[in-house]
Amino acid sequence: MANLSGFVKRLRDIMRNDAGINGDAQRIEQIAWMLFLKVYDAKEQDWEWDDENYVSIIPEDCRWQRWAHDDKSGTAMTGERLLNFVNNTLFPTLKKLPVDASTPIKKAIVQTTFADANNYMKDGVLLRQVLNVIDDLDLADYEESHAFAEIYETILKELQSAGSAGEFYTPRAVTEFMARQICPQIGEQMADFACGTGGFLTSWLSELKKKVQTTEDEYAYSHSIYGIEKKQFPYMLCITNMLLHDLDVPRVFHDNSLLRDVLDYTEDDQFDVILMNPPYGGSEKAEVKNHFPADLASSETADLFMSVIMYRLKENGRAAVILPDGFLFGTDNAKINIKKKLLSEFNLHTVVRMPGSVFSPYTSITTNILFFDRTGPTKETWFYRLDMPAGYKHFSKTKPMKLEHFDPVVAWWNDRQPLNVDGFDKARCYTVEELSGDLGYNLDQCGFPHEEEEILAPMDLIRRYQEERASLNAEIDRVLAEITAMLGGAEL
Repeated sequence: MANLSGFVKRLRDIMRNDAGINGDAQRIEQIAWMLFLKVYDAKEQDWEWDDENYVSIIPEDCRWQRWAHDDKSGTAMTGERLLNFVNNTLFPTLKKLPVDASTPIKKAIVQTTFADANNYMKDGVLLRQVLNVIDDLDLADYEESHAFAEIYETILKELQSAGSAGEFYTPRAVTEFMARQICPQIGEQMADFACGTGGFLTSWLSELKKKVQTTEDEYAYSHSIYGIEKKQFPYMLCITNMLLHDLDVPRVFHDNSLLRDVLDYTEDDQFDVILMNPPYGGSEKAEVKNHFPADLASSETADLFMSVIMYRLKENGRAAVILPDGFLFGTDNAKINIKKKLLSEFNLHTVVRMPGSVFSPYTSITTNILFFDRTGPTKETWFYRLDMPAGYKHFSKTKPMKLEHFDPVVAWWNDRQPLNVDGFDKARCYTVEELSGDLGYNLDQCGFPHEEEEILAPMDLIRRYQEERASLNAEIDRVLAEITAMLGGAEL
């Protein structure tokens, strides 16, 4: 298993010499589709062992063992012949695999995974070298397979510094903390409607695994997750991630969660638990708003996802959701209405204010974790500010956030007390009357003092200004409307 330690480095060293690979993002995407086929091949060998009537959806000449595996007899394809096969046979075949509603998920995922995949490599000899490194993985070996699942995590981590691809990766410390606090139970169904590379799904599974004791538990475990991912590349990474975590039927779909009317959701579309880090900072096309009631129709993706979450959480269900500061302090109509719905129909019991740079280098915007359940309206909400750990000015690729950095909030969680540091609230409880009355649904409480020291990246700064301007405009409109009403005139 020693060969695993330098796995990513060996691939990187080979691919650096290929003129077709331009930067980290393309390199990881190239590795991703090959790894998917290798992992899928190992799964198919298991399925064939268990079911003698198993028939692969992949035509024989496109199966990994036939074209990628090198039996060292000197007949393995390489050079122009290999490139020609990959570009003109493999990709067109896998992109057009016959899939319909009756196709089992474990077969359909091949076609959805390859729908928008690309082969960037232009040197067939280097491509052969990369394939050989990947083919050397012994995924039939339990120890090596599980060790490789950890290696795969490092590949996903590298995404964070690969340009915009980082938006799909939530630091593992954060997903693990949220999964632990949500306390998974056997038999529950958990969902993530923008699942990226599957971080929340795997953290949920690793927490739930601790409670598996019987074959029935094992079945419930392997059918406990549901994910939707809009973008092709993270979807491919997520499917591979699920296969590596022994989910033979990964219920992860390549789709956009915002393209369905929220009022159409029934109990069958609801889940016991929702764990999410919705995309934020982006805005959807105007027609997406039509899928939401007028009072909740925001142009900010995080707001729209918050509505989807509320409509898709079961009675007595639990949720933990990451949202940017803009959601907490926002006073535009949609944000206020979403927060009204949250406090009146759900129990928002805890808001954890996370330190800045948790998502560095992708974004420096400060984020928060909202914990709520559907057990009745909110009576009180606790806010807790998680300060930067001692010895850290900010998190970075070399000094990322770790699970133990959440220890202070875990210690406080079960024995909640108000905390005040240097005259600033670090932990405090607010009644729903305070939050909805004098505070006007401003959930920006127990925030970080000395914010003037914060230096944001230019795009984050612009985004922050836009959010603050929208909030200020909404506040001015509200005050003007009140003054106009007091003067007896028509509302502006």
